[in-house]
Amino acid sequence: MGAMSARTPSSETVEVPHRAGFACFVGRPNAGKSTLTNALVGQKVAITSNRPQTTRHTVRGIVHRPEAQLILVDTPGLHKPRTLLGERLNDVVRTTWAEVDVIGFCLPADQKLGPGDRFIAKELAAIKKTPKVAVVTKTDLVDSKTLAEQLIAIDQLGQEIGLEWAEIVPVSAVGDQQVGLLADLLVPLLPESPPLYPEGDLTDEPEQVMVAELIREAALEGVRDELPHSIAVVVEEMLPREDRPADKPLLDIHANVYIERPSQKGIIIGPKGKRLKEVGTKSRKHIEALLGTPVFLDLHVKVAKDWQRDPKQLRKLGF
Repeated sequence: MGAMSARTPSSETVEVPHRAGFACFVGRPNAGKSTLTNALVGQKVAITSNRPQTTRHTVRGIVHRPEAQLILVDTPGLHKPRTLLGERLNDVVRTTWAEVDVIGFCLPADQKLGPGDRFIAKELAAIKKTPKVAVVTKTDLVDSKTLAEQLIAIDQLGQEIGLEWAEIVPVSAVGDQQVGLLADLLVPLLPESPPLYPEGDLTDEPEQVMVAELIREAALEGVRDELPHSIAVVVEEMLPREDRPADKPLLDIHANVYIERPSQKGIIIGPKGKRLKEVGTKSRKHIEALLGTPVFLDLHVKVAKDWQRDPKQLRKLGF
């Protein structure tokens, strides 16, 4: 129908230019960025592992609409760097912010604005050209009075530091409240452009990186407090097993789980290797769901001494 009316413009049909562009959500760790990305895209794309700074790679979710395509770029959280990895992450963040068409700043409704939010807001104020939308997340956790106070506080923060909000939108991704509205408000801020990705795409993250994230997520399960950031996963190879009939394919995946110190090895492997087996079983299920093919997963735990502080190791581990 749309195509017909496009060819025969009458007084009723108003041609809406197609828009397409990039948006990224920023905010303190656990501000609800990944949950929001998933709600907008309607699928689990970003890797949520209930721990700050686990989204180390740019995972894009794509919202397809007849009149627009919104591509979500997931940046790691900006934080005050304490290590080389921290500084590298912050550089990645700033570059990403300067390149996107719109920035959504996620502020949870149930937490008062703090120094962390102010730190990010000041950084955002410095990026003049890009429109910024304040997204008040987790509104399902507060009453209307608290929400109203938060909206006023956000408005005032903008005035204080000279940051102009294009919009201030309350959403609850969990209750699916206003997620559609958020997309409606982000779309007009995008440039006019044909679609940048084919219709079926939900994420353009290379499969290997997503597989590594799924393994890392499973490895962190249950030991987050002991090893919050000291796990990196590198997928060494992904190869279809030879001599398999076409209707029974098998994908061999060899991956290394890197930790910083020998003492952490036991924590990951567990008594008699029980934990590592569980990690393998769990991540294999997710990987098979992601790739749609049976997988043989070969996992090894290796020590890469103090990899968070060593530039050579960081490069090798893909940061």
